[in-house]
Amino acid sequence: MSFYEVKKTENYNIMNNLPQTSGKLTNWRWVICSLLFVSVTINYLDRQVLSLTWDEFIKPEFHWDDNNYGNITSIFSLAYAICMLFAGRFIDWIGTKKGFLWAIGVWSLGACLHAVCGIFTEAWVGLGSAADLVKATGDVVVVISTVSMYSFIIARCVLALGEAGNFPAAIKVTAEYFPKKDRAYATAIFNTGASVGALAAPLSIPPLAKAFGWEMAFIIIGALGFIWMGFWVFLYNTPQKSKHVNKAELDYIEQDKQTEAEVIPVVAEEKKMPFLKCFTFKQTWAFAFGKFMTDGVWWFFLFWTPSYLYNQFAIKTTDGLGAGLIFTLYGIVTLLSIYGGKLPTIFINRSGSNPYAARMKAMLIFAFFPLFVLLAQPLAFHFEPTMGRTVAWIPVLLIALAGAAHQSWSANLFSTIGDMFPKVAIASITGIGGMAGGLGSFFLQKSAGKLFTYSEASNMQFMGFEGKPAGYFIIFCICAVAYLIGWSVIKALVPKYKPITDY
Repeated sequence: MSFYEVKKTENYNIMNNLPQTSGKLTNWRWVICSLLFVSVTINYLDRQVLSLTWDEFIKPEFHWDDNNYGNITSIFSLAYAICMLFAGRFIDWIGTKKGFLWAIGVWSLGACLHAVCGIFTEAWVGLGSAADLVKATGDVVVVISTVSMYSFIIARCVLALGEAGNFPAAIKVTAEYFPKKDRAYATAIFNTGASVGALAAPLSIPPLAKAFGWEMAFIIIGALGFIWMGFWVFLYNTPQKSKHVNKAELDYIEQDKQTEAEVIPVVAEEKKMPFLKCFTFKQTWAFAFGKFMTDGVWWFFLFWTPSYLYNQFAIKTTDGLGAGLIFTLYGIVTLLSIYGGKLPTIFINRSGSNPYAARMKAMLIFAFFPLFVLLAQPLAFHFEPTMGRTVAWIPVLLIALAGAAHQSWSANLFSTIGDMFPKVAIASITGIGGMAGGLGSFFLQKSAGKLFTYSEASNMQFMGFEGKPAGYFIIFCICAVAYLIGWSVIKALVPKYKPITDY
């Protein structure tokens, strides 16, 4: 038997030689996972309110263009990136329970603050109502667009401050409640909250804005986070302290303690990892680069798809067709991404490979699917003369495949942290990666806003497309190749499974 086959057999035995427990396992870990799922759903609902209301409701009131919107989304991404750097460390310091409460409380407040931006703008320019803002002309228009933009940026920064704590806390909870072999699947489940939030958004936010005004849409959706906080207070505790977790489930959760003792030295979990020490590991940089290259792609689709449908195909989010397109997009993302989180477990069970090798294999598969968005613009414009507005289904379905691939990629990328790092450092490493992802999103959102404004004004041409369609095609090309670049660099930095044991 070759050395490779011996190691493969050893890995298989380690991953499947689980502790023997008596009694039936409780399943409280899945209750906690469902709470994480709801928090991510609320998180993405709060992010989507602006993207689903700005073109139809907010833009006419404040006289915005794509550059204004691009500035708001890019500054949000930048603020999120900066806050993520410290959010993970904050979660590690204050603890998961309190840290999550602070995070969702702050971001819910930030979501509600968007509602007062109109009132502030009216007071600043000396106008009495939204109708007066819409009717404004001349230099007053410039003041209105500028003041309102900065008002939204402030509210968006508060939202970013709170939302930065969500994923570091959620990944830390997953590491607390799930063994390594189940973490990608658990992460995929709670991470589908992003898709479900985006799925529920077009069915709830535009009708709320149409019936009660865009301000109430922000307030109603923002208030959901305060309700979640009550459930978290009463239901969450660490598995060792939770009265809902029995001995059998706790043994299952802690199975890695036994298996890891056979292959790596035992590291005291109480020992803290110095923050600057986190940056000395290639594993940190691999995770951060993967986030930098790909987070902006997801956020671009999240922030700009409603505007893309409106500008390219004259489809409003309040139209039945518009709501159906967005709903279908994220419905596909939700269903497909759950299986993506399960794929590494299938590889582990069939081949006995270690979790990191299985995740990298799965991530390579997912990295090819975003290439489909290269066809979005060419196919849409080829079939538009015969299909009319229904041609929008073609790019939406292709974007859905890319979105599902991203969520599957993201769940596995997050899980590599738990594979490599001790639990005391997981939130910190997640925060560092989140910062990198936010920076990547900042550059992409800022570039998109400027490019769309410029391409429309200059009637720019690119690869047979003209005007704003040319701008969209350029961004789609960037989105399509980002994952393959990210995977290649991750593989180069960390070619094999190598957990951190000496810090």
